[in-house]
Amino acid sequence: MSSSTETSSAEPSLTWVESMGGPLIAVPVSALDGWHGCTESGMVIGDGDVADDYDRACEVDGLAGVIAVGEEGARGLVLADQPATTCYLPEHHAFVRWLGAGSEADLIAAAKVVLADPTIQWEECGVWETNGAVVLMDSVTAGAELDVEYPNGGGLPEQASVPIPPGRWTVRAVHASPNDDAWVGLVHLLPSDGDSFSSGRRIRTLPHQVG
Repeated sequence: MSSSTETSSAEPSLTWVESMGGPLIAVPVSALDGWHGCTESGMVIGDGDVADDYDRACEVDGLAGVIAVGEEGARGLVLADQPATTCYLPEHHAFVRWLGAGSEADLIAAAKVVLADPTIQWEECGVWETNGAVVLMDSVTAGAELDVEYPNGGGLPEQASVPIPPGRWTVRAVHASPNDDAWVGLVHLLPSDGDSFSSGRRIRTLPHQVG
């Protein structure tokens, strides 16, 4: 199916972010300088044997996961499994991942159906604590380089401001096809008040547990 992200009347002002082939990550604005992306000392493009930030993002198992950013205790949310073009729906606290759809309107409509369905079985992906707004970006890019244009008129690196309120969030994710028009991925944030989930722990949520 097409992955066109043309603006539709269904959900105005959505900003879609596409990666170069690796996972996307949401990094707190306050910690952007602590995210170094893919480096020559890492294992992907370098000869190093110590994982750099991009390597760590690529190692996230499951549909999403929380990893350290910098050395000050900040955390980033990795949107893993596949490099799907992604936007954020602030009214639902949900990242929407374009797995397959004929139009943006079809994809967003499918996302809302999934979010409203209490029988959906979600994968729990840990707890993410943030201090405010984050930037959705390609994990290959260093946070300090987001305002540096690519050479030869390539524009700025892919990025989108995400207005997440400060707090503690339980992260859950799913891939679903609620109809014949779309195959959608979702990474959903739910307010967490000291629940039993810990970062990196993943369980399958039974239908009666979803709310």
